[in-house]
This record gives sequence, structure tokens and C-alpha cells, in this order.
Amino acid sequence: MKFMKLGSKPDAFQADGKSIRYVSSDLQTDVVINVGEVKFYLHKFPLLSKSNRLQKLVSKANDDSEEVDMVDFPGGPKSFEICAKFCYGMTVTLNAYNVVAARCAAEYLEMTEDVDRSNLIYKIDVFLNSSIFRSWKDSIIVLQTTKSLLSWSEDLKIVGRCIDSIASKTSVDPTNITWSYTYNRKLAEPDKIIEEGMNYREKIEKVPRDWWVEDICELDIDLYKRVMIAVKSKGRMDGTVIGEALKTYAVRWLPDSVDALVSDEHALRNKSLVKTIICLLPSDKGMGCSSSFLLKLLKVSILVGADESLREELVKRISLKLHEACVSDLLIPARSPQITIYDVELVQSVVNQYVMHEKYKWDLDFVEKNEKGTDTFTLLSVGRLVDGYLAEIAHDPNLNLSSFVELSQSIPESARPIHDGLYKAIDIYLKEHPSLTKAERKRICGLMDVKKLTVEASMDAAQNEKLPLRVVVQVLFFEQVRSAASVRALNNHPSDTSLSTTNMDEERNKTAEENCKPLGKQMSQMKVTEEFQKNMKLGKKSSKNSASGSQLLPSRSRRIFDKLWSVGKGHVENKSSETSGSSHSPTSNVPGDSKSVSRHRRHSIS
Repeated sequence: MKFMKLGSKPDAFQADGKSIRYVSSDLQTDVVINVGEVKFYLHKFPLLSKSNRLQKLVSKANDDSEEVDMVDFPGGPKSFEICAKFCYGMTVTLNAYNVVAARCAAEYLEMTEDVDRSNLIYKIDVFLNSSIFRSWKDSIIVLQTTKSLLSWSEDLKIVGRCIDSIASKTSVDPTNITWSYTYNRKLAEPDKIIEEGMNYREKIEKVPRDWWVEDICELDIDLYKRVMIAVKSKGRMDGTVIGEALKTYAVRWLPDSVDALVSDEHALRNKSLVKTIICLLPSDKGMGCSSSFLLKLLKVSILVGADESLREELVKRISLKLHEACVSDLLIPARSPQITIYDVELVQSVVNQYVMHEKYKWDLDFVEKNEKGTDTFTLLSVGRLVDGYLAEIAHDPNLNLSSFVELSQSIPESARPIHDGLYKAIDIYLKEHPSLTKAERKRICGLMDVKKLTVEASMDAAQNEKLPLRVVVQVLFFEQVRSAASVRALNNHPSDTSLSTTNMDEERNKTAEENCKPLGKQMSQMKVTEEFQKNMKLGKKSSKNSASGSQLLPSRSRRIFDKLWSVGKGHVENKSSETSGSSHSPTSNVPGDSKSVSRHRRHSIS
């Protein structure tokens, strides 16, 4: 820390209790200066020779009175004592903590060059310009001390010059940084071992670009805002660093607990803080801040009752980086009058904003998206995020079906190439809402496409008694068609043992689409309605296939499948069937009646 010593005489100021100060001298004091609650018994000559204001006040005083009142003296008795000691030539030490008060007091007393050469104002200005404003640490300390004397400091340009000094230093090349609080801690490590031929500076860690963000966190929010505006106005600071600075400040000052956040004592301060941080967010389309930080800021803004316009601004920014979020970030508690656990409407608005921004990309062909790479990754990430969020909110008994369906349908089909996550969310919702009607179960299961379920999910769905019977039939039928397509693909390419899984899946889907259309006719011919009612009574029974040695499905699924396979088998072999493309749930490994077919199916799946 920089400091400056003024005067050379010993300090002769004495105290008599808390309210009296006097100079130890052989000469009788001839004036009393009242500053606040403290009386200073001093001599006129040294004071009047340095202060133009004291000359005026003493001359106006009554002859019978030797007392002068200093009303609203900046800095109080301490700063006046510094000025008085300077007048007496006593030793005074100025530093970053007292220089602002001393400068304001000297201005009040009019200790200018017109009164005496090299007066106190001149000396303090030299100290500020040559030392304080050149020091990173001292500039921050001085800026903090201006809070108690803000109007005086503003008029004297101290605040503005401190801010400009700090903002300029944040833009310095990090390789030249030696003055940061936090970085100096690293420099002070005593047990660093320096290799021969390398200096200490070369051995220490590289200074990061955000080296300064922690140092300014102690500033009051109003001063912090002005510093950040100055830093941004320089145009040399990356938006990512700005975002990190805002995040660090928010973590430093926003309380962890919800009760402390919304308490009457700190509600206004927290609301002002949130508003300021949102206003300071970098304007680089949201790239400067992580989605996690923005979502947490959105939670806080709701809790402290921030303006609707601020929340809308956050929603827009979050939608630009939604693909980077995780499910826990989206779990924003609902506020009254909402009855759900989490604010589903808010998340719905974020997803809608995302869709609006990215809609033109989703109009492209899926192959073109694959060529872009990044677009596909972003889209799939949002799809997984929405499915994960649906699985979390599905546990809420107060979540209505319409909200679940609307959120599920808010993303495009290309964002959800695999429906396992959606099936999981639907399964949880059905479990937590057992009172759903048949029509409601059909509606929610209609969100799924069984053609997009993996083998594991299909096996689970085929045994899931919460699913409508029609969905189970679709799962079983499509899985069997896929297995038959795999067998046919192998038969058509007997010499190609390295056939890729991708080609196999394409062949399966092609065959499924060709063979699933007349399923309605087959089911009507078989009178499946009566058969389903019989099988439902046997749903808890199970058996084993002695030929394959593998585990079979529950009775309901197995019997339905047996009927389907006995009719559909011939159609698949004759290549004359077509598939009903409804598809809505996950699958299981289902052995057929033919041993040879079972062997082929196991081979194709493995």
C-alpha cells in the first residue's frame, strides 16, 4: 500500500476524554473549533495561515466568543485533526484509507495555493496522481472509502478517476499483471521450489484473464455497477470474463438460503442487486454467461419479485443456451397461485423461446443437420433435457396431463430420435397418476413412437401393465417385424458377415413400414378383442420355452404375440404384409413358435 508522510514536527495533539482535543504547547490556545461532538483547543495563527475558510469564520465570530462551529464537516473529527496537524507542521501519514477524507476536509477548509504555497490540497492531489491511481489495490480501497463521502468525492472527481483507473487495469495483458489481490497470494507462496536457471515469475502459474473479478467484489453494488460499465465500455473485455465477474459477485452477495433472500431486512438490497446484474449481462447473444448461472439468476429474480421485463430478458438469454443446461437447473420452484411443485409454465416458455430462435434450422433436412454437426448436437441435447425434465415433473401428483403433453410436443421430432427417455417419463406419470381415464392413457401414450424405442425399452414396455393393451400389441408386433427384417437382411447377404448395424436398422424399418398396414384386418379376422380379454386374466402367469431356454413374456403379451406371429409369419415370409405404423411404446425379446426363427432372432439381436 502506498503512503505519504507530511510534516516533520512530533505529534503534540492530546486528548482529554472523548470530546476534547488540544495541542500540548507553552502558548495559550486562543480558538476553539467545534467539529461534531469534539472540541479542538488550538491556536489561530497556524490555522489561519493555511485555511481561507477559517479566516472567514474567525473574522465573523463575536469578539466575546472564541468558538467556531464546523457544521457537516466531511470526514468528522478525524479528518479535521489531519488538517490541523498539517497546519502545525506535525507528522501526518496519508494512505488509501484516509486520503479521501483528508482531501474532502482540505477542500472544505479551502486549503488552496492561493492561501499558502504547497498547501494540503496540492500535496494530496500529487499523492493521488502519482501513487493511488497507479495502484490497482489502492484504487479499489479508495473507491470503497468514497461511499461515506460520495457527494464530495463526486465533485472532486475522485470516484470517476478511481473507476477509470480500475477499468483500464483490467484490460492490461495478463502476462504483465503483478498487482492483483488474489494473484499476490500465489506470489507469496513460501515453499515454491525454483529450478536453477528459471526465475520465480516463470515458475508461477499463468495469470488468467479473469484475475480481477474477485478483487472488485467488495465494492458496493452501485460502485460495482459503474466499474463494470466502464470495463465494458473499453471494448477490450471478452463477454465470458464479464459473465464470470457477474457470477462471482452474485455468489459473494446473494444469500444461500431462500429465507434470507426474501427477508424484509434484505429484500430491497437483493432485488436491486439482481436487477443490476441482469442489466450488466454481456450483450453477445448470451454467450458470456453459462446457462446454469442464468437459470439460477432467474430463480432468484422470481423469489425477490423482480420486474417482469427482467425475467423475460433472462428467459430469452437462457433459450439461446438451453442445450447447455441440466435438468436440476430447470427445477425452479413454483410460486402461488400455482399448485405444482415446479414452475412448468416457465420452463415451457423457455423451450418455446428456444424453438422460436431455432425454427429455421429445424426446417432443413436431417441429413443437412448431420453435415453441420453442431446443430444436430444442440438439438439432441435439448431433446434429452426436455425428456429428463418430464421424468422429474412426472412425479408431481398435481401436474395435469395437458401441461405434460404440451411440453413433450414443444420440441420437433428430430430432437428425439430415441424415445426411451420419453417412455420413462410416461411410465412415471402413469404410475403417479393411477386415476387417469382410458382416453387420457391413450393420449399420453400417443406421444411415443414404438419404432424409436431401443430393445431394452421395448422389452420393458411389453411387460408394462400400466400401458394400454393396444400399445403393447404395437410394441410386440413391431419388434417381431424388426427381428424378421434382420433375418431377411442376413439371408440376402450371406457372404457379408460385416453388415453394419445401421444397414440392419434401415432394413428393419423398411420392412416394418411395408408389412404393418393390414394389421387391422388381421386383428379383426382373429377376433382379437375376445382374445385380449381372456389374456388379461392370465397376465400374471409366465412360462419357459424349453427349445430356446430363454425367459418368456407375461401371459398377456405372450398370447397376443403368439396370435400375431401365427398370422403375420406367412405374410412376412411372402413379403406381402404391410405394417400398421402407429407405434407407441418400448419392446422386449419375444421368441416365436418356430425354433429356427428363434435362433435367427437371437443371432440378429446379438
